[in-house]
Amino acid sequence: MVVAYKMLPIVYQRISTYCEVKQWDKREPIPRELLLEWIKDAEGLLVAPHIQVDEQFLHHASKLRVIAQSAVGHDNIDIDACTKRKISVGFTPGVVVNATADLTFGLLLSSTRRIHEGREFVRQGYWQQNKNMSFGVDLFGKTLGIVGMGHIGTAVARRARPFGLDIIYYNRNRRTDEQELGISYSPFNELLARADFIIVLVPLSPETCGMFGREQFAKMQSTAYFINAARGKIVDTEALVEVLVTQKIAYAAMDVTDPEPLPQNHPLLTLPNVLITPHMGTATTETRIKMVNLTVDNLLAGLEGRPLPACVNDELDLK
Repeated sequence: MVVAYKMLPIVYQRISTYCEVKQWDKREPIPRELLLEWIKDAEGLLVAPHIQVDEQFLHHASKLRVIAQSAVGHDNIDIDACTKRKISVGFTPGVVVNATADLTFGLLLSSTRRIHEGREFVRQGYWQQNKNMSFGVDLFGKTLGIVGMGHIGTAVARRARPFGLDIIYYNRNRRTDEQELGISYSPFNELLARADFIIVLVPLSPETCGMFGREQFAKMQSTAYFINAARGKIVDTEALVEVLVTQKIAYAAMDVTDPEPLPQNHPLLTLPNVLITPHMGTATTETRIKMVNLTVDNLLAGLEGRPLPACVNDELDLK
């Protein structure tokens, strides 16, 4: 069994009780050549989102039966190729919902009310100098558009209602609980034009890659706030920089970027109307413990030939 990243001691203890473990214990990423060598005899793999598990990788993993990843997104793993090889792929949905929804709504609140800028205003001594600070905008009475109304989108909507926001959403499948959630469906282009604040929460897929580009930004109001807490590649970064520089939209707040992490000289980091956090949506102690435990549960179930508690390609569990 191979662990391709440095893991917590408690995780190692759980896994090593059941099987022989080969672990990469350095902070820097494991060299791909070494990982390909390790994986030759492995039946199980704990992998991180920065590691590509593609056809070339799987060609070296003839004994592999289960892959477990401590994340909801799995775009780094070729799921079809795994399924063909009867390799179960575990992930960690559900346990990340509330932490990610908190962070997403926090990005909206911090950017609209300039909370992070206020902190720096005080730290830099501008308050004592009686300098003027940029104004934010009200949430109450405005329209929030959520693109992607899954579990996290639903949790964000529940947080938004008490703030007096009119919530519209776009989703591949229309919800049957709109009245309960206090939301209303909107076609995608109409949502872009109507919403004062747009939150993106769709999964990354071939259909959503580049979903937000020049054409979509052009449909938004010049006062619009754009929040991405999904995946960086859903947004055309070059187009986003352009509309922020020209102020064709007012502001962007992101927990994810493309590329990720951003280079220190990236244009986005030079703009005053941007808030970027380091992909920290699940970064709470409670949530990370739940994610780790579910990841190990997935791994051990796969090694023992049992259905995974949370399986991406769960059709394998039915065979």
